[in-house]
Amino acid sequence: MTIFLILAPFGSFALLMQVTSAETSLFVAAAICLAVVGIDLYRGRSIKMLGAGSVALFSGLGAYVTLVDPTLSSSAVKLAIDVGVLTISLVSLIIRKPFILQYALEEVDAETAKQPGFLKAVYLITWAWNAAFVLMIIGNVLTIYVPGLPLWSSLVIAFAARNSAVFFTTWYPQYRKAKHGAPPANALPGTN
Repeated sequence: MTIFLILAPFGSFALLMQVTSAETSLFVAAAICLAVVGIDLYRGRSIKMLGAGSVALFSGLGAYVTLVDPTLSSSAVKLAIDVGVLTISLVSLIIRKPFILQYALEEVDAETAKQPGFLKAVYLITWAWNAAFVLMIIGNVLTIYVPGLPLWSSLVIAFAARNSAVFFTTWYPQYRKAKHGAPPANALPGTN
């Protein structure tokens, strides 16, 4: 469920870009980001770097498109969003707090979080998302610089990259658990 809340602003943005203006798409995505942040706060969770960064990214780009350059192409807008999200992720790695870590710590108990492979898994999943962001950027660059390329081709690349990252995010922890064994019985939620 969490992954769908995280991706809701981006999916809404991509869908709205097909049917409405960039300004509307960006501001609606920013509003959805704010709603997701609000849901986290309501549930007593922390404000996430990706959520807060995405609010700033969508709002800032929306303001830019509205006030400075309303003729910015949809491919350029999508490219700016993908570059912005990649930047958020890379900054999270540079400061040694991968954006995935905030979500992971809310999904596992303290004992699991202390296991030696936990941080390795978090970093690996974050790098998988970075690879997906890079592929999405490549898809957008291709639609900008290869005029004959159909617009849907960048959507296919983005869809495949994002879904691969989602699959890896759910598969890899299960793989590690199967390979290295389940955490101690008292580390599992509800067994204390």
